[in-house]
Amino acid sequence: MKIFKNFFTIFILAGSLLSGQDYVFFTNSSVSTYWDPSLGSYTAPSFVELVFDSKFPVSTQYAFSGANSLKLRWRSMESGAWRLGVAGSGNPLFDVNLRDTLSFYIYSSGNVSVENLPLLYLQDNSGSATGTVPMGNYLSDLPAHTWKRVLVPLSLFRNNAGTTDLTKIRYVFFSRNGVDTTEHICFIDEVRMVLKGGIDPTPPSTPTGLVAKGYEKHFDLRWMKSPESDVAGYNIYKKEGNNWIRAGTTNANDNYFYEWIGSLGTGRTFAVTAFDTSYNESPKTPEITVTTSAMTDEDFLDMVQAATFRYFWHYAHPVSGLARERLNSGETVTTGGSGFGLMGIPVGIERGYITRQEGAERALKVVNFLLTKADRFHGAWSHWLNGTTGAVIPFSTYDNGGDLVETAFLVQGLLTLRGYFDAQTPLETEVRAKITQAWETVEWNWYRRYANTFKLYWHWSPNYGWQMNMPVSGYMEAMIMYMLAIASPTYPMPANSYWLGWTGSGYQNTGTYYGFRLWVGQNTGGPLFFAHYSYLGFDPRHKKDQYANYFDHNRNQTLVNRAYCIANPKGYAGYGPNTWGLTASDNPWGYSAHEPTSWGDNGTIAPTAALSSMPYTPVESIAALKNMYRTYGANLWGVYGFKDAFNPQQNWFASSYLAIDQGPILAMIENYRTGLLWNKFMSNPEIAPMLTAIGFIPDTTTSVEDETPAEVPSEFKLDGNYPNPFNPSTKIVFSLPESAPVALQIFNALGDLVYETKSQWFERGRNEFFWNGQNSGNTAAPSGVYLYKISANGTTLTGKMVMMK
Repeated sequence: MKIFKNFFTIFILAGSLLSGQDYVFFTNSSVSTYWDPSLGSYTAPSFVELVFDSKFPVSTQYAFSGANSLKLRWRSMESGAWRLGVAGSGNPLFDVNLRDTLSFYIYSSGNVSVENLPLLYLQDNSGSATGTVPMGNYLSDLPAHTWKRVLVPLSLFRNNAGTTDLTKIRYVFFSRNGVDTTEHICFIDEVRMVLKGGIDPTPPSTPTGLVAKGYEKHFDLRWMKSPESDVAGYNIYKKEGNNWIRAGTTNANDNYFYEWIGSLGTGRTFAVTAFDTSYNESPKTPEITVTTSAMTDEDFLDMVQAATFRYFWHYAHPVSGLARERLNSGETVTTGGSGFGLMGIPVGIERGYITRQEGAERALKVVNFLLTKADRFHGAWSHWLNGTTGAVIPFSTYDNGGDLVETAFLVQGLLTLRGYFDAQTPLETEVRAKITQAWETVEWNWYRRYANTFKLYWHWSPNYGWQMNMPVSGYMEAMIMYMLAIASPTYPMPANSYWLGWTGSGYQNTGTYYGFRLWVGQNTGGPLFFAHYSYLGFDPRHKKDQYANYFDHNRNQTLVNRAYCIANPKGYAGYGPNTWGLTASDNPWGYSAHEPTSWGDNGTIAPTAALSSMPYTPVESIAALKNMYRTYGANLWGVYGFKDAFNPQQNWFASSYLAIDQGPILAMIENYRTGLLWNKFMSNPEIAPMLTAIGFIPDTTTSVEDETPAEVPSEFKLDGNYPNPFNPSTKIVFSLPESAPVALQIFNALGDLVYETKSQWFERGRNEFFWNGQNSGNTAAPSGVYLYKISANGTTLTGKMVMMK
């Protein structure tokens, strides 16, 4: 049973304050077993409990607020040592000179002497640590079954900092304190650095406008913020019987909340309160009751778009309106990700999330900041900016100037807004004029670097010049950069730079992978963001250059990516027809570009890969959406939609959201549904002449809608395998009248079982198994005749195939 303590009892015990500007190290984990931004270790015989050898365990048994707390289980022996540190979500860096108190709550189910409580210290981003402070010095006692607040002056760490950079603190560490051979367990919650203040006896006003929506497995709540300046956050309560239980807490900036239920037809009654920096709590809102319910495919798309839009609208930087690089990146905003996010404004208007007036005002706010505050380098913007000052934030040592690829992604978004805001009102007229000014002042051709080359260079720095030395050529994510550079009415590149700079040796791909032809790029197509970033505005349908129809190519790249995950040559847990998608994302070890190759696959799936491919593979992408939500949603879904990535092999789920991954989801779902962003970007008068100049011609293929929809079969049907004969791989194609688990067995001519799969869940319609020609021992099967059986819902179908080497 989860234990909560009365809010006002804690106020009496602590008598101190929260702040809307607290540095938050831990408040609640979206994963119920561990807190990802953490770091721990021990040397025997001393001990501290860890998850995945280094992560802070999380417990749902006890919590001061939210759904869980950190579990600290340790034993301090005569030798050995232990330590366990907690960082904020997204691993932000904090300046402790701007706060005065380290605050957290501690709970024990048994009596623990304060003398045996751990030491505390701080660590910066380079690993340098301050001196230690005994936690027990700041507690008179720790009785069982009582949450108590610990308040430690930060001056103690500042006065014993050594070489630690106090402006870049990443971790609060708990560590071994002397010798106490007994094992102890405590629970830690609400780890923050705060500014203390005086007691204010007046509670804030009750929040208004509470609305709730039930989806298939979770609830969404939102409300109007309370107007008082000292509001520190909101408590969300749910009713269990006649009792109100706190379901969670948000900070002052977040007037929305979700709760994962995990089942259909479940009802909940909610209410919300506001609390201020003195822990005064408002009366509850009028209660509201909501029930989870079945959803159509359109409902799922609505759900994902609404949640993802929230990242760019509600979580945007308050001064610039630009998108933050990732969750908890503070002042760091990203230009490319902001371009993707700006394309969400028309989506938000058309879907009813915001008004047209609100969208136009936000667009004007952003473009004014880009024109008047943001550093520019021959018209290009840097990858990262300070969201308040507009000053460049270096992406790396030499990358502290213009980034032409990120600039192109930003301009793609700006031009989409210019095409959308076409009303002859003063506001929209100003939006268009300012966007034109931003667009026409990018000196694309200056990034040519050499007069005798047709290549554009990615970076230029006022301090280091062309030190990065990265000429850009395809095929990868940056095709839109060459298109915009050629389309520029003021600083254009010549049209033949598309052929002499962007394309060239190594551009063409003549391979077929898992039965799908690719026309450009290397190997199996690369990470899936290649099919997304340049195509949020540029519409690849019904046109081609001398190499490819890029809609066809992007669709097949997506299908190759999916087929690789179904084949799963590295044997990772979770992979299958509805769990797929390799692209650049966070992973259990950091961040990398994942792709369907032996060297590019580490078991990490990113929802953005399948969801941003919605226009190319709607059936497969919607099936993946529903599976990720239903199977993994308890850990993968959050207030801004799907989190960045997950790795079933490692039982790891990201806590992060990244602008460059969220933006394509929102935009490409809309392009699938209505083509809105494609239509508005392509309506800009500079685009069609550019396409003509670089040699694009009409092509009768294709969009998914052009194809004849496949009929849903009336029975379980085997369509055979292709190719047949084959060497060394083939696809076994079948159709289902309804979703069902399907198993495959393959036998040689003597009747020996060569290969089998456990039952995998497939959606209704046409599906396939991929066999790579290897037996269950992962060695190549010999040439010969093979029989195969596929089984679903008690029915078995058989076929024959021939491997010829």
